[in-house]
Amino acid sequence: MNRFEKAFIQLKENEEKAFVPYIMAGDGGISVLKERLLFLEENGATAIEVGIPFSDPVADGPTIQEASQRALQNGTTLKLVLEELQSIRPFIQIPIIIMTYMNPIYAYGLPEFITDAQKAGIDGCIIPDLPMEEENVILPFLSNAGIEIIRLVTLTSPTERIAEIAKKGKGFLYAVTITGITGSRSSFQTEVGAYLNKIKKVSPIPVLAGFGISSPEHVKALSHYCDGVVVGSKIVDLFHNRKAEEIIPLMNATKKINAK
Repeated sequence: MNRFEKAFIQLKENEEKAFVPYIMAGDGGISVLKERLLFLEENGATAIEVGIPFSDPVADGPTIQEASQRALQNGTTLKLVLEELQSIRPFIQIPIIIMTYMNPIYAYGLPEFITDAQKAGIDGCIIPDLPMEEENVILPFLSNAGIEIIRLVTLTSPTERIAEIAKKGKGFLYAVTITGITGSRSSFQTEVGAYLNKIKKVSPIPVLAGFGISSPEHVKALSHYCDGVVVGSKIVDLFHNRKAEEIIPLMNATKKINAK
């Protein structure tokens, strides 16, 4: 049983939903990464998604793009992040996911990346530019290292493809709730609830909704249809503006929501 499975069993026992915050490694300096990870774990994060800064983050909106640029200006690299996470891992009990693209992995060297990610105690990878049809370039190596690929499905994904993607993982399925890039939204399309219900029916693993979630109301509303949420741009913004205490109400919105 991996850390993901343990975390979701605990949530079910507590009748709670998952909350996975996203942070950009190196935004504010690599030295604050441990402090932020500990803060999020102590306040109830189910797992934490750690973004790796990249010069061409095609899936990310303005908030995360700007955070990526700040991190790059601070000298943050994939290697530096993995080294820092290796030193932090003994203090963090929950799953750690890294979000990166294939170019940085290739530049790092695939064998070296796998080795260092395993040393860092990484539980999962989100690689937005890696389609399911091409993931065998890295999947066997990640699997041997005990690292899950966290796959994404979208509003336009056919049900058959969603089912095919869902049966591959042991972590969770990331359901993108908007069409487009990341970033806070004031509202969601009316069909999102039906979309999440459709995914839940075919997925053997937990389903988490993400992209655009920025308020406790969003968290509660979307968690009603699935197993929890991923929140990125809002978390990045609050840390950058030194308003970390405002993250806590977002996280508390997943508490005591009866699991379906």
